[in-house]
Amino acid sequence: MPIATEPIGSMPRPKYLLDGLADLAAGRLDQAGLDALAERATAETVHRFEETGSPVITDGEQAKPSFATYPLSGFDKLAPDGAVIPFADGHTRQLPRLTGGPFMYGTFADRYLIRALTHASRPVKQAVIAPSALSLLYPADGIDGYPRDQFLADLADQSEEDIRRCLSASAASVQLDFTEGRLSVKLDPSKGLLRSFVELNNTVLDRFSADERARLGVHTCPGGDQDSVHSLDIDYAELLPDLFRLNVGNVYLQLASEPDRARVLDIVREHSRADQRIFVGVIDPIDPEVETPEVVRDRVLEAAEYVPVDRLGTCDDCGFSPFADDVSTSRDTAFAKVAARVEGTRLAAERLGV
Repeated sequence: MPIATEPIGSMPRPKYLLDGLADLAAGRLDQAGLDALAERATAETVHRFEETGSPVITDGEQAKPSFATYPLSGFDKLAPDGAVIPFADGHTRQLPRLTGGPFMYGTFADRYLIRALTHASRPVKQAVIAPSALSLLYPADGIDGYPRDQFLADLADQSEEDIRRCLSASAASVQLDFTEGRLSVKLDPSKGLLRSFVELNNTVLDRFSADERARLGVHTCPGGDQDSVHSLDIDYAELLPDLFRLNVGNVYLQLASEPDRARVLDIVREHSRADQRIFVGVIDPIDPEVETPEVVRDRVLEAAEYVPVDRLGTCDDCGFSPFADDVSTSRDTAFAKVAARVEGTRLAAERLGV
């Protein structure tokens, strides 16, 4: 397709997988049984993605407990009472709290990628969590014998390995999920926290060559869980200039749900770098109505007024089910939206003559 189009990551899990997660928690199913269900769900998700015509696909994160916490599976130096993330509708998500070091990933994302590639006939991208998100695991009052600086050094090493393993396993691209970017401005309006996040992420990204960074990307959105968000009330203008300092070749932006897309696109035009492809969100996963290809086409044409077509791509605003228990959107609706994105992007390319 002349204009690149990619999903962000997660898709709603089928009921049998959700039931399996509940059965595992209740002791009615062992891990091997759950792995078999996840394998089945991954195969089905890959095939449904390919049916949409999407030139690049994901595994829908079927086997991940969440987009953020997958590295913690198998790591036991954690307590449940970590940072709390409040959403606009009143529900919350809580991260674990690190209790000791050294910090190590219990699970790397190439595990999911390799599984997906066995079922796929198209390129597969892999989403990984940004190190900045995992930095929130460290408690504010510190850990005796394990200073924060050592934790951040260990975290950077583990994040680098996570990315490298995915590149080595033939990921079409590797996308860092950075949903905490906009949230950080809400937590700290001075933007000191945001800039520390960008610095930490670049500490990892700068370890890669220019050719490797061309295959790396960053995704940002104001959250998207159970049809709610955590930071849509924060002006994009407070995030984007710093976001484009991240040393990646691809930037995936939530945009479909923005009330003033033209204003955001003008900021993108001013601050994005010439070596960055800008994937604009043309699908709103929170909106229960399936966008028509014509709506998508018009959103792409609008973006093309601000971003050169050779640097333009399209995506969904965010994943459809970033946490395994999010059932706010059905699988059928999610795949219908993906199909609309693919067809609408094709229509826009045709109109633009590319």
